[in-house]
Parts: sequence; structure tokens; C-alpha cells
Amino acid sequence: MAVAALLRRKALSSPHAVSSCRNAVYVRCPFSNSDLHSMVNSTNLRFWRGYHNSGKFDLTDLTHPHMWYPKAREKKRNVYLHVGPTNSGKTYNALKRLEASSSGLYCGPLRLLAREVAQRLNKANVPCNLITGQERDEIEGAKHSSVTVEMADVTTEYQCAVIDEIQMVGCKSRGFSFTRALLGLCSDELHVCGDPAAVPLIQRILEATGDLVTVQYYERLSPLVPLKSPLGSFSNIKAGDCLVTFSRKEIYKLKKRIEMEGKHLCSVVYGSLPPETRTKQATMFNDDTSDLNVLVASDAIGMGLNLNISRIIFSTMMKFDGFSFRELTVAEIKQIAGRAGRYGSKFPVGEVTCLDAEDLPLLHSAMKSPSSIIERAGLFPTFDLLALYSRLHGTDFFHPILERFLEKAKLSPDYFIAECEDMLKVAAIVDDFPLGLYDKYLFCISPVDMRDDISVQGLVQFAENYARKGIVRLKEIFTPGTLQVPKTHNQLKELESVHKVLELYVWLSFKVEDSFPDREVASSQKSICSMLIEEYLERSGWQPQGRSKFLRGPQKLLREYDVSQMRKYFKEVDGRPK
Repeated sequence: MAVAALLRRKALSSPHAVSSCRNAVYVRCPFSNSDLHSMVNSTNLRFWRGYHNSGKFDLTDLTHPHMWYPKAREKKRNVYLHVGPTNSGKTYNALKRLEASSSGLYCGPLRLLAREVAQRLNKANVPCNLITGQERDEIEGAKHSSVTVEMADVTTEYQCAVIDEIQMVGCKSRGFSFTRALLGLCSDELHVCGDPAAVPLIQRILEATGDLVTVQYYERLSPLVPLKSPLGSFSNIKAGDCLVTFSRKEIYKLKKRIEMEGKHLCSVVYGSLPPETRTKQATMFNDDTSDLNVLVASDAIGMGLNLNISRIIFSTMMKFDGFSFRELTVAEIKQIAGRAGRYGSKFPVGEVTCLDAEDLPLLHSAMKSPSSIIERAGLFPTFDLLALYSRLHGTDFFHPILERFLEKAKLSPDYFIAECEDMLKVAAIVDDFPLGLYDKYLFCISPVDMRDDISVQGLVQFAENYARKGIVRLKEIFTPGTLQVPKTHNQLKELESVHKVLELYVWLSFKVEDSFPDREVASSQKSICSMLIEEYLERSGWQPQGRSKFLRGPQKLLREYDVSQMRKYFKEVDGRPK
């Protein structure tokens, strides 16, 4: 059966697999109350201690999530909320406190931010580890770590911890990770940075923890001026400009249009680019000696990159959010617009406008309006809870357990359950393999892009090989081909997908190291993918006559490696055709 057909059967509809699971799930509970007491105590879920005397257990009661973190509750934390617009110094002040602490943790929304903070602390002679889902750089003797928020350690005590971009607590898909850090970090001081729109919610949430909360408001350090006129002609583009749009196709279309004017060359930044490539593109844009003096980007510039932008130009005020096209929110407009003008840079005064005059009213209205107050924070049950619920129902089928748990979950008004559609799709896939519940859970929380067919094919192969052999060797899954720079947008997209699959392998290697032993191979191939994409970006640039190339690709190195489009990588499994 073709992998794509297998995916559609398992993940999208999955009627047979899921219904058969459901038949096995809702059996009579095989545990007594004394068994449940033991199970709850063994997992440190002190949250249910109040129910023990009555003998009542409701594992789906999520109304007191702060009690999931007993170590944090043993402290009376001093929580400082640093809130204000972009370029206001709020994160700078929090990081100065982190730098001065005897031990500390920085939690950021992106790998780029985590890496930047680790580099900053190490440069200041404060040894700092870098820990993300895809990389580890551990410094001997370090008592500080810079991590992506999902990797936050809620079991270690710190003198100081920082959570950046706390407004993401309201994100449908990732908000629960920020909630976990907010409630669970065991630190004497907790510095929380972000948009003022999150303040009322955080204050309500932390009332239950007994923490002492102090709010410090910041003003923008440099002016940001909304222009009254649109860009007009593309001949009005100037060095330091950043055009913002929301699809890969439109990014390359705008890049070509600008470069055909003959005055400027463009860097590009968007979410699907490998992080390493995004960083290099941003670096070239910031470099005064580079010919790439205009940036074409998606909202990926909203956080995580230090950019010397003079003027933000919105090419559109509409965005496809995965379900439909909609207008940008006030918060999105202000976050993106705020990247123009940077204190201490060559563009201290920022400007913002639109490509089309018809979009100016929305821009000006948004710039004058406060961001909508964030009403609720994301939440997701811990593995301990799901494991208990699974044992209660006598099954290791994860899809029906997760689905039924979420249907029955009880929440306080300050929380919502995170978007779990992709997790349920992965659960439907891995339930067909003989895996333990924790292994299934790992695959479900892994960074797989379920909208990308090639990424999903990689997940299927990893899960199937892991279930059959207990070890996944990269060479047993991938067939080498000929490494080539992409020649079309479709080939570029496929190479970006290859990079995602290799990142998934690296992520799994950190979770189950013995079973995914080829981390170094996967990491080196990731680097090759990034170099190929960078070479494509160079070649796709319009070159004025007589101008030498602004970037020399490592051609000799590239020729020494083999790669193939991911669909050519997959070998047959159990005699099934590809």
C-alpha cells in the first residue's frame, strides 16, 4: 500500500483502526480504590490528595493545574512581569537579572532566541548550556541554561528564571508549554516578559500559587511612525526595507519583482526555512557590506531575530491561518510593525506602511489600539495523567484514550485545552504499531508537520522501524541519491521537507538515544540541506550585469555528499511498495 494511502487511512479518517480501538477501551475498571491511591501517590500527583478521603477520583479534573508542580508550590516565588511593546528593553532587563544570578534558566519561544541568549551569557563569562529539542551544547560547570520553552526543566531549582513572549500562553497549539513553565518553574525569582495584554490573566492564574507578583511597564525606546502614504511603485523600495507577506510563493514573487528594478537584492526569511538558513539570511541583511539590503519575509520575523529594519511594508493584511483567510489581528500587526526601528541601530526611527492604500486604515487603527486582552491560557494533561487514565480503562490504544480524556476534561474559566488535531492524527498512526504508551506519547508530541506529506512519511517509517526492531538506523530508511541544488520552488519545498524529517530524527535521538543512534549523520545531512537551500537562494537572485555574486556557495563540499528527495529515500517495508 502506498505511504500516502496508508496515511490517509490511518490519520485522516481511520474509521476501522479507531473503532476497533474504541471497542477495546471502555472496559470495566480493573483497579480498586486502594490501587488508584497507590497509582496516584506513585506519580506524585498530589493534586488528588483532597479526594482520597472520599474515595472519589476524577482524572479528567484539570481545574487546579498549579498543583501539578509540588516543587514550585513549596516556594513563594517573586514573579516580575516585564511588559511593553517591542523594542522597549523589557527582555534586556530580565536578562541582566538572569546574568547576575548564581543559577538560572531562560525559556524562549524559538531556537534562535535560545541560541542568542546562550551566546550572550557565555560572552559575559556566565557559562550557559543551550538545550532545545534538536540541539544540545552543554558547557562544563554551567549553572545556567537557555532552552526552548518546551524543554523547560520543572524539577531543578534555580535562583532566577526568565520566560520570554509570555503572550504566547494564549497560543492554541503551544500555549500549554508556556503555562507549564509559568506554573512549574522552581525558581526564587521568575521574570516574565511580553505583551501587556497577558497581565490580567497571569495575575489571576498566579493568585492560586501564592507567588508575589510585581508588574513593570515599559515604553518603546525608539519612535515607530505609521506612514500616511502607501509604498506606491516598487521603485520606491530603499535599503533597510522589509516587505511582509504570508506565503512562500508570494515571498519569491516579491523578491523577483524588487530585484528586477535593478537597485536592490533581497534576503528572505520565512517559517519553513531551516533555522540556520534564516539566521544567515538575517545576518546578510544586517551586514552593511552585503548587497542584500532589502528583506522579504513572513511573520517569522515577529520574534527571534535582531534585524536592522528601517521600514516595514505590509504587502497584504490577510493571512491564511490553516483554515481560512482572515485579517491580521491587532497583536499580529503590532508585533510585526514593531520590528522597524531598533534602539542603537543605524535605523533608530522605524516606519510602517502598506503596499496598497486600501490597507492603510486597518494598519493605522491597529497601531492605535491595545492588543486584545488574553482571556485564557493553554493547558494539556501530563503523561502521568494520561497513563493513569489508560490503565483505568485497560488499554494502550492512545487515540481513543486521548480523545475521550479531552472530551471529558474539566477546566477552570482561565484555561483551554490545546489544539490536539495533529496529535490525534499521529496517535491514529502509531496505534497500529506494537508500541508502549509512552513511546506513542513521544511520537504524538514530536515536532512533525502533519500538513507536510513527506514529513508524515518520515514519521511513519520511524515509528514502524522502531516498533519492529527497537532501533532506527538512518541508512536502513534512506537511499542515497545525488545531491543537487533545487531548481524549482517544488524542489525547494521538498528539500525543506527533508530537513524537517532529519530534525524529527534528531529530536527522537535525544528522547530515545539508544534507538535512534545516527544523530551525527542526521545533523550533518541537515547542514547539507541548509547549504543547498542557501545556494538556491543565491541562484534565484536577479544579478545585475557585471555584478559579482554576493555569496559563494561551498560547491566542492556539496558535490561530495549524496541526497535525494524524500520520496526517493523510502525503502520498502515488509515487502510493501513505496
